[in-house]
Parts: sequence; structure tokens; C-alpha cells
Amino acid sequence: MKKILALMLACALVLGCGAALADTFVHGIDPEYPPFSYLGDDGEYTGFDVEIAKAACEVAGLEYSVFPVDWDNKLIQLDNQECDVIWSGMTILDSMKEAGYIISKPYYDNTQVLVVRKDSGIASSADLAGKTVAVQLGTSGEALLNGDLASLKDTFQELVTCQSFLVCFTELEGNGVDAVFVDLPVAEDYVAGKDNLVVLNENLGAEQYGMAFRSGDAELCAKIEDAVAQLVANGTYAEIAAKYPMIVNNLLFLKAN
Repeated sequence: MKKILALMLACALVLGCGAALADTFVHGIDPEYPPFSYLGDDGEYTGFDVEIAKAACEVAGLEYSVFPVDWDNKLIQLDNQECDVIWSGMTILDSMKEAGYIISKPYYDNTQVLVVRKDSGIASSADLAGKTVAVQLGTSGEALLNGDLASLKDTFQELVTCQSFLVCFTELEGNGVDAVFVDLPVAEDYVAGKDNLVVLNENLGAEQYGMAFRSGDAELCAKIEDAVAQLVANGTYAEIAAKYPMIVNNLLFLKAN
């Protein structure tokens, strides 16, 4: 009996140690940011960034967990260790680097565009004088309108800030605003199949997406980047990207191969 108990205890210790070895990687996402991160029809979060993060965790031997952040407070939540990374169509900003965050290599080229109603008569940003424009809080678009494009914003009747792009688009379709200032892939994804909206052919700001880690997590950043590099090398990255044709041409890791 003593031998059996000892064996059971040894097995329990081995199992316990095995579980402890699998660290959990908590992926901070914008839950309403298709095609990069969003809630699927099955009630589970999905999207290009979510699929790549899950696959990278499998390669790196990490347990995957997703955490929907408040995008305007994403870095505060990262600092508070509510998640391990902000990785959800996040624009790389110099201010993040200056604040000490560990920023990954860029993986996507993005531009800012305008979405308007087809019957609005708005053909370019020059037609926004006296109009009401919506933008998501905490985005690079908001920063751009308060920075390099402040002179454009000054022509608006009002700049409306919303908690999500979905709210921005809802306001647009309900005639609450005249235009939405938004990232190109999100604009194209939302407008697809809608007869009443159009993405204007005018690029209003070039930028790149990356991942943001806390200042002390350079090793974790390197581990995830290495795992992603393996996905690129073995073709998994391209297979996942093929599910999202609207963004394939701007994925930097595929351009390099």
C-alpha cells in the first residue's frame, strides 16, 4: 500500500510540474476589429491576428488565452498585466517606444481612409468642411487628426470619438455622422457587401502594425517573433493569410518571401 501511495504521489507531482511548465500567453485584442480580431459566429474570437497568435503559441509551447481590451486604455491594461501583449492591428507609434514598451518588427502596412455614404456627395477630404466625422478612441487615426492632420480636423463641424469602429459605422449608417476616419482593412471589410457605403480612394496617413509588450518582456517578444518566423517558414502563415484576402498584399512577412 505504501508503494502504491508513493507511486500515486510521484505521478501527481509529475503531472503538476508538467502543468506548471505550460505558461499562459494572454493576447490583448480589440474585440471589434475585423479582419484582425473579432467575435465569430460561433461565439469565439477569431481573425488574422488571433489565428496567428494561437499558432505561434503552439510553436512556442504556450497556453493561449484571449483578453478583449478597451482600446483607449490598452496600454494601461498591458501595464496592469491584464494581458501580455497588445496585438490587434495596433499601429506602431514612436511614443510607445519612447515610453519603454518593447515593440515587435512591423508585419503590416496600413493607411487611413474615409468611409462615407454613397449619396453624401463627399468625394475627398476636401469635402469635409462643415461635416461631422467619427473616429475610434485611442487609435492612430484619432492621434493623426489631433496631430499632423489637425488642420483638416479644424475644418470639421465636429469630430466624434466612439468606443469602437462598429459604433462609428452605426453612426454613419444612421446619418449621425457624415464620414468615418478609419484603417483601410477595417473599412474594406465593413463596406464589403454594403450598397450604401463607399471607401474613398484617398490615403490620409501611412503606418505599420506591430505588437507591444511591457518594457521587461523583450525575451517574450523574441520568443513570439521566433515562433511567427517558423510559421512563415513552414507555410502556415501564408495558409492563414489566405483566409483574409483583403490584407494579404500588405503583409510584410509575405512580401519578404
